[in-house]
Amino acid sequence: MALMPVRTKFRKMQKGSRAGFSKAANFLDFGEFGMQTLERGWITGQQIEACRVAITRFFNRRGQVWIRIFPDKSVSKKPAETRMGKGKGNPDHWVAVVRPGRVLFEVGGVTREMAQTALRLAAAKIGVRTRFVERLERV
Repeated sequence: MALMPVRTKFRKMQKGSRAGFSKAANFLDFGEFGMQTLERGWITGQQIEACRVAITRFFNRRGQVWIRIFPDKSVSKKPAETRMGKGKGNPDHWVAVVRPGRVLFEVGGVTREMAQTALRLAAAKIGVRTRFVERLERV
């Protein structure tokens, strides 16, 4: 089951701009450790779900996981071997637009080594470079 919005105002979206840095979710708000992106790009709903599965499987019912991104942008695609023209293709999948500095996942209730390993496994599932971040002081 891939992540996608329940409903949107419009079915098809324009490509948009990926320039600039993340304006929101730049710091850890829920867990003690997190994964922060260093590049800009699109992360699909399938990739987010694959990361979630990798983290929860490694934790083996310990700890907590917070997903800080949601795929709310539709990407359309025309069928293979179709001639040019005849309008825009149908929505194919959903993506989350990420910019440098955005925290993608947060984890808590586990040791630093466990969190690092789990987030490294998850980072292998997405196409952007990430880094491991941790909360400096407890709030």
